[in-house]
Amino acid sequence: MHTTLHLLAEAAPPQMLPARSLMAFTLASHIILVPMGVALPLITLIMHGYGLRRGDATALLLARRWSAVMAVQFAIGVVTGTVLSFEFGLLWPGLMGRWGDVFGIGFGVEAWAFFLEAVLIAIYLYGWRRLPARTHFLLGLPLPVTALLGAFGILAANSWMNTPQGFSLDSEGNPVDVDVRKAIFTPMFGPQYWHFVVAMLVTAGFVVAGVYAVGWLRGRRDRYHRLGFTVPFTVAAVFTPVQFMLGDAIARAVFQKQPVKFAAMEIVWNTDTHVPEYLFGRLHPDGTVTGGIKIPQLDSILAGFSPDTEVHGLANVPAENRPTVAQATLIHWTFDIMVGIGSVLLLLVVWYAFVWWRKRRLPASPWFYRSAACAGVASVVAVECGWITTEVGRQPWIVYQNMRVAEAVTGARSGSLWTMFGVVVVVYVLIFGSFLAVLLKMRTRWRQDDERNLDEAGTMATPETDTPYGPRSAARAGDAPAPGDGPGAAPAEDGRP
Repeated sequence: MHTTLHLLAEAAPPQMLPARSLMAFTLASHIILVPMGVALPLITLIMHGYGLRRGDATALLLARRWSAVMAVQFAIGVVTGTVLSFEFGLLWPGLMGRWGDVFGIGFGVEAWAFFLEAVLIAIYLYGWRRLPARTHFLLGLPLPVTALLGAFGILAANSWMNTPQGFSLDSEGNPVDVDVRKAIFTPMFGPQYWHFVVAMLVTAGFVVAGVYAVGWLRGRRDRYHRLGFTVPFTVAAVFTPVQFMLGDAIARAVFQKQPVKFAAMEIVWNTDTHVPEYLFGRLHPDGTVTGGIKIPQLDSILAGFSPDTEVHGLANVPAENRPTVAQATLIHWTFDIMVGIGSVLLLLVVWYAFVWWRKRRLPASPWFYRSAACAGVASVVAVECGWITTEVGRQPWIVYQNMRVAEAVTGARSGSLWTMFGVVVVVYVLIFGSFLAVLLKMRTRWRQDDERNLDEAGTMATPETDTPYGPRSAARAGDAPAPGDGPGAAPAEDGRP
């Protein structure tokens, strides 16, 4: 906390602190929803395809319920994402006024992706029990593509801010002769995009699987929970080692394309070879590091596969053009936390794969499911840390080596910005509270539906058993209609959770 306050206190002019605080809060809130928005459509369609191929009613039930959650989450994500779009213009008019013509195409791509995804989600939800099975599934296939397209737009804009190109400057310093292709496909675009997308797949897989891991720990060990856990966890397990390799690749790309950011991430003060790696620790203004664990020569080895690799230090950059000591310490911690979480998740995946390889079943240890239940939250924390590392590591530049944050900030009074910040916090608390309430209400309704569908032997007979596509079976005499019953209504969820 002390480091964060010191970081913010150094900002100037006075509008910087509230503007940064507001942007950080809204971005940190929005990014919680992003993994589900980007990756849940793919996970849902995998379950949907499995259910159709195997004629599995339980898989179809899960896919249909996940599609309902996907729609609610998308609605909330649109709201929080729209707020962020407005904040770019309201809080950083200098950025958008000068550079909007260069990198604004990314926001345009995202807007079109949002529009297409909204239409496709509506069609996908409407299609349950109204369209032929194959047609319905095929109409859902573009959903993951539109989700990736939205990520493409945002990452194109962000990677351009890190490694700007595709323009020339006139005599007054304004961009001219914009080359859209170069402005989109910057040196950091590829590493950032694939690192981000795979992170979303890993995070969404662990988050969804974690829900069913909690159910397993509470004694719900039916096929519904096994399948609900296995499919998303397997998706996460497949992509976790890929993400580990991509993480190493993007760190190397930062070393080559953004050496100042790399020096801050690794708290390297003096340019040298045989540079040690510090796990955590704190950088001081005189270049010394206290705390943490020092591993000799490892930083040079990781950067260039050799202890003779030279790593540029912060001391070789003018103070006004590099992150502050407090900022370097902050992103060093967030980078280490992100890597640490990724390493632990990789061990969890190895555990899962080993048991499956040896015994062709899920692990039985409660500790595995406790770890799996925590993996979703840990993945979200890792995503948050990754964005902090990316954004703070670029300081003091909002457009690297072309515009400082102080030049881009609004001229509005700081008091007005603080008021806006307070209002946004209250609104976001209400939004996320409503989101949670809706999910809990859906869970309760689905649980009640499942209880009504228990047969005499106590086995759940789901509405999907007879006709996965088509009208529901007639209700039994004396049964009260469940909320949402009728053509096209979402099938019962297990409520577990």
